Amino acid sequence: MTELIPIGTILTVITHQIIKTAQAANDVVFEKESFKVLGKHLLDIEPVLKELQLNQLNDSPVARQALESLEIDVKKANNLVEKYKDRARFYLLVKCRHIVKEIQDVTRDIGRSLAALSLVNVEVLSGISDQVNRLQTEMQRAEFEASHSRLEIVDKLNQGLSDQTFDKEFANDMLEEIARAVGVPVEVKEISRELENFKKEKEEAANRKERAEVLFLEQVIELLSRADAARDYEEVRNQYFQRLKVIERYDSKEEYIQPFKAFTCRITETVMIDPVSLCTGTACERAALEDWFESGKKTDPETGEILQDSSYRSNIQLRQLIQEWRELNYCLKIRSCKAKLDLKMDSSVEEALDQMRDLMRENSINKEWISVGGLTDVMVTMLDSTLKEAVKIKLFNTLRDIIEGHAINKDIFIKNQGIEKLVPCLGLDSTISEAAVELLYEVLQERSGWNVPYCRILSQHDNAIPFLVSLLKSPIRALAEKSEEILMKLCDEDENVIQGAKANWFTPLADKIIQGSSSTRMSMVKALLGLELDEEKIKLLGEEGIIPPLLEMASSNIESKKLSLFALVKLSSFHDNKKLIADAGGVPLILKLLFSSHMLTIITAKCAEILANLSSSGDGTRFLVDETGTQLELQPVIAHLLAFQENLHRCDIVQRPALRSLLGICQSEAGLVKSAVLSASGVSVILPLLDDPNQEIRELAINLLFLFSQHEPEGVVEYLLRPRRLEALVGFLENCDKNDVQMAAVGLLANLPKSETLLTEKLIELGGLNAIINILRSGTMEAKENALSALFRFTDPTNLKSQHIVVELEAYPLLIDLLKVDSITANARAAALIGDLSMRSQELSCEFKDRGCWCIYRARFPICKAHGGVCSVRSTFCLLEANALPDLIHLLRGKVHATAYEAIQTLSTLVPEESPQRGANVLHESSAIGPVIEVLSWGSESLKAEALSLLEKVFMSKEMVDLYGLIAKSPLTRLTGRSIYEDGHLQRKASRVLLLIERYSRSSASINWE
Repeated sequence: MTELIPIGTILTVITHQIIKTAQAANDVVFEKESFKVLGKHLLDIEPVLKELQLNQLNDSPVARQALESLEIDVKKANNLVEKYKDRARFYLLVKCRHIVKEIQDVTRDIGRSLAALSLVNVEVLSGISDQVNRLQTEMQRAEFEASHSRLEIVDKLNQGLSDQTFDKEFANDMLEEIARAVGVPVEVKEISRELENFKKEKEEAANRKERAEVLFLEQVIELLSRADAARDYEEVRNQYFQRLKVIERYDSKEEYIQPFKAFTCRITETVMIDPVSLCTGTACERAALEDWFESGKKTDPETGEILQDSSYRSNIQLRQLIQEWRELNYCLKIRSCKAKLDLKMDSSVEEALDQMRDLMRENSINKEWISVGGLTDVMVTMLDSTLKEAVKIKLFNTLRDIIEGHAINKDIFIKNQGIEKLVPCLGLDSTISEAAVELLYEVLQERSGWNVPYCRILSQHDNAIPFLVSLLKSPIRALAEKSEEILMKLCDEDENVIQGAKANWFTPLADKIIQGSSSTRMSMVKALLGLELDEEKIKLLGEEGIIPPLLEMASSNIESKKLSLFALVKLSSFHDNKKLIADAGGVPLILKLLFSSHMLTIITAKCAEILANLSSSGDGTRFLVDETGTQLELQPVIAHLLAFQENLHRCDIVQRPALRSLLGICQSEAGLVKSAVLSASGVSVILPLLDDPNQEIRELAINLLFLFSQHEPEGVVEYLLRPRRLEALVGFLENCDKNDVQMAAVGLLANLPKSETLLTEKLIELGGLNAIINILRSGTMEAKENALSALFRFTDPTNLKSQHIVVELEAYPLLIDLLKVDSITANARAAALIGDLSMRSQELSCEFKDRGCWCIYRARFPICKAHGGVCSVRSTFCLLEANALPDLIHLLRGKVHATAYEAIQTLSTLVPEESPQRGANVLHESSAIGPVIEVLSWGSESLKAEALSLLEKVFMSKEMVDLYGLIAKSPLTRLTGRSIYEDGHLQRKASRVLLLIERYSRSSASINWE
């Protein structure tokens, strides 16, 4: 029978073990807090065990079982502390969640054992029962958790492994975060040491045959080994040249060294990656051997003999030899690639690029070796070569892979002026520019974000920003987005913001104006004013939303006011921006500043320019509203603008835009013109400006006087008849370079009273009439219409002398031509002017006939059918000789009231009341009478009255009654209301014509009856 160990001895041993474990737990440096809590709980158990010793614990089987359970759990805790006391720090971090779970489990187990022990010793522990109960409860409910920051790192790592994210940038980030979390300096030597320790953890897991653990650790090691800090570049470089010396004995065309048989796995027959050796010496790939045994095989894969011992160990020496063999092949391929690149042939370059990408996929060390071997330098020099498109794109992509997350390779790219060579490629077609942007984007990245010095190099290239801006409109979304990312980073520098704006990309500039501080806003607006802004740029600026902040600046200090108003002058020149200014409530602010009596002249001038822009291009008063869209009271505005012109101290920079504003407003609304003339004495204010030395002011004054003279022409005549004033007006008439000025000047003359004969004579004397006729030849249609109106002054039938001058200046053919143009106003006025001239034709023809030698003239010249004498355009103004009749009839047939009215009046001049027969015959022969009768069916009341007057003269001829009486009766009867005795102007006229028709009709019937 085995002798039982005294229970007191057991208590002593457990107490000693608890103290030892607690002290060890406090010395663990990783997950220190969790181990400290475990140690504290262990130390809290010590008084309980001492109490049991002092009070002589009952030696019962249950008590012994409880003590044994506690002893086992304490040993577990001790093993756990020993397990993680001196492990690799990287390993401890990646396993932190698992470690904390182990600490929590062992703490709870000890708590349960302590509870069982207290149950069998209730009486003994009665003095400290509360303490014991609290301790066992705390331990059984213990919750341990790794630090939040460490768990974030682990979760990020696991996610990266799950997503197969093995790029260098991610590796750099993870290695840096892990190193900092465990207190390892991010230096090559320190990192290398920790990775070596981490690899030993993998070896030990492999020896323990923990396949899942090994796979996980291999993935972590592979990822972290890609980081820059995991490699000493000098060591990598030296290693390459060592291998290079070895391959020097191989032919330059050699690209592959065959592997030794020992490098081949006996199971897979492929070169091994992680070789392990059996006790028999047979070497196999670890994974293949594990599958071999798991499938139930117990033999040696090489000899086939039954294995007595199936254990295996990593064959580190063999793995190193295999790795060396691989590295020699890497060097051969790199050497071969360089030779192919040097040929600079599309096919050889493409083959080299494909091989390099395969090398990098096979082992990340080849990123360094390709650069050490000089291939990166060669590829950078080829960026501006004439390779075909597909090869060039592959070149860009290969370079991107080489420099991705690799600071040294990026330095090589930069030193070889890679950015300078790459920028022109951004301007090529989309497939090349897309690859170029992808490469450029990678060049500009570094571990912490953007590489600022590299960004500066890029921004210094003249075409970089314009090309990138052009790519923003690319239909390839990824290309546009990457380009915008690069541009936004470049625009951290204010100078690049301006360069972007010059290339029509205003987003950063607008953002700074909208969101920036007061000083930033002023700086950006100042830069904006230095740009050459065409209409497209002005439009884009408005769309970017800079108008509200500019208006806000206009309410700030003087310097801000000046800058913002200068900018608003430019922006308000574009139509769509006018609405934006109005919608933002800018117009009342501009008017307030404009009419402030204590404002700087330059600010007043700029406000006047903005107002002039708002009212220009026919917009008039459209945008002169408040922020709700309500029209502003404009009469005070007009009064203020006119007051500017009276203030002799105001300079041109204020006067000119104020006049432009006034003109724009008045051109849009006749009521405002009347207000300006009557309420603000507009004519008397503007007239003196015709003497202003500034040409623009004189021209604006003419335009305004043209508008004002419609309401108050008298003062204008008096002014023009002063010395040298009329000459100036004639100068405006002759100025064919300024169509609006010419139109306004001749329009002004048209508005002046025709009764001012002295003005008429002076104009003829000074060449004004000749200038008006020249406008009929070559002016704009609007100017021609005004010129026709002005010409009535010279075609007055009572002034035969001036009529002769008009005709001698070849005006008649011009009038005939104007009957044909696409302008109702011009058609009507030309017809009326011809009518004025034609009114004297009968008289002039008779005068000629009364002269001597009539018989001789009659024999030598044809007699005019209308006037009965010898006619010509120059001598009698005969419209038949001028061939005006077809065009006048055409106007009549056009059924336009205004032109038909003047055409009928002019046709009436051919049919004098005293002798209508000849004229009536002419109208009949020209088929004019029918259209005149038709007017009675469609014309206005005044037009019908004119038609009836003409028909009354025509139907004084019995012959015309016979020809047209029947067709005329119906419309005439309708006009009289079926009764010839009704009252009314038209009715009376129609009745008279009907009476004529009936009289001649009865006469004809009587003759026929006889």
